[in-house]
Amino acid sequence: MTSTAVSTDRAADAVSWALCPGCRTVHLGNRLLRGLWVCPGCGHHLRITAAQRLDALFDPGSARLVDSSSTDTDPLGFSDTEPYPRRRERARRRTGMREAMLVATGTIHGQPLVAAVSDFRFLGGSMGVAVGDLLTRAAEIALARRVPLLMVTASGGARMQEGVLSLMQMARTTQALTRLDAAGILTVSLITDPTFGGVAASYATLADVILAEPGARLGFAGPRVIEQLLGKPLPTGFQTAEALRDQGHLDLVCPRGDQRALLGRLLALTAPAAPADRTGLDAGTVTDPEALHQRDPWQSVRRARDITRPTTADYAARVFTDFLELHGDRLTKDCPAIIGGLARLDGRPVVMVGTQKGHTAAELSARHFGMASPAGYRKAARLMRLAAKLGAPVVTLIDTPGAHAGIEAEAQGQALAIAENLRLLTELPVPVVAVITGEGGSGGALALAVADRVLMLANAVYSVISPEGCAAILWNDAAEAPRAAAALGVSAPDLLRLGVVDGVIPEPGGGAQTDHAAAAELLRAALTATLAELGDLSAGEIRCRRSRRFEAFGGLSSPRSDSMGME
Repeated sequence: MTSTAVSTDRAADAVSWALCPGCRTVHLGNRLLRGLWVCPGCGHHLRITAAQRLDALFDPGSARLVDSSSTDTDPLGFSDTEPYPRRRERARRRTGMREAMLVATGTIHGQPLVAAVSDFRFLGGSMGVAVGDLLTRAAEIALARRVPLLMVTASGGARMQEGVLSLMQMARTTQALTRLDAAGILTVSLITDPTFGGVAASYATLADVILAEPGARLGFAGPRVIEQLLGKPLPTGFQTAEALRDQGHLDLVCPRGDQRALLGRLLALTAPAAPADRTGLDAGTVTDPEALHQRDPWQSVRRARDITRPTTADYAARVFTDFLELHGDRLTKDCPAIIGGLARLDGRPVVMVGTQKGHTAAELSARHFGMASPAGYRKAARLMRLAAKLGAPVVTLIDTPGAHAGIEAEAQGQALAIAENLRLLTELPVPVVAVITGEGGSGGALALAVADRVLMLANAVYSVISPEGCAAILWNDAAEAPRAAAALGVSAPDLLRLGVVDGVIPEPGGGAQTDHAAAAELLRAALTATLAELGDLSAGEIRCRRSRRFEAFGGLSSPRSDSMGME
């Protein structure tokens, strides 16, 4: 592999005047250059070259181009208004590039990576055999060096002039990313305008984290094709980054001026942690039921529901370092009742997922009262799979009355979404610690609580059904909820006695709601010590112990019996 420094001659990038396609305002070229070609009036992100993109993202002087030479192909002898080789040669003269992609190695905020950056000026950034070669080469370098791969897309799709061979590049690039998945190498896509067709339906949307510029369009079919099929105009904002974020397809929409900082955070959060001595840490948890204050169960329910208690977002800000929230289930939407993302806990990379309520009526309503939809559980599953790929422990924080119940949730497969999470957590090869911080309501809570260690805060509750629901069904009177709470054994002493939870985290005097900082510190200490206990276990040991933990809740004398075999 050979490499050369990326030219950053800004004088060559400067133009006298430029028209913003968004607001149709003419701006001085140097002003746009200083603002990374973002319109200062309307915020429209003008297209930039691949070299300009590398200059904007990489640390100064760190980018080195990888040799992009490849054999020219014209498998079909294609010609439309001119022969394909002549069209390609004109693109080379106009852009100074050999192909529609640059591959470079370098650093962002000191973190090493490989980048494959498309350039729309070169035949619309289309993907043919040479671009497939370049993306595959970038993935191979990332694999060999064990560093993340960043893919910046700008493409109309497959290159028609190369016929079905261009279609095959979708499979080749997908396979290249699959090898990185198997090796635990982080992949990141940065979607820029436009990204369509074969690029959108392959490597662009297969990354672990998908970012997009404001207004960037992404889709399989282009808008003109869809309009022709429908025979009517498309809705405003169709296929834009903002709409796709709300539909769960993207993690974040990030303005160009913030992209280097965001990528630096992302790379730092997923970088391997330096070894640290975590032996002898005190979790501070109570494991003896008799040592706990024997509170009336209904009082525990009321305290667990207190809206002034810290939420998952509050704990994310206080317990973890630099929590970076990621969004979307990659299928239908971004459920507001589940938040999750990357963070560090005592210097160790972790993935945190939790249910989110709120402190006001407006916040509770916006977060669906912490009751997750199927999209929320799919988002949690996506993040837990990312944790498994990166070898990072999972921490779940649970405060929910239960899974969302409604027509839409049922139509979207609520039962299946919960069941899939149970199966995923059963087989997850990394440590999982679950903490009931408030309400642990039924299957909606369990979908995040099949863990190696299950902890709960002293005033939290965990139950198969709400006391009100139980009272209405069995006593025919919801007013019997206090009686039902006692019968269900929802509070910490009962749950610890049953072995459903492994330890109880004390709360500040008066409850976690009286001192968020102290509650967060108690939680941090418990999580740090608990993960330290699990840190030396192999993936096989983790799975085996987790399975045995839940087998213990059955009535059989042993988890499995050879006598159950068929005769």
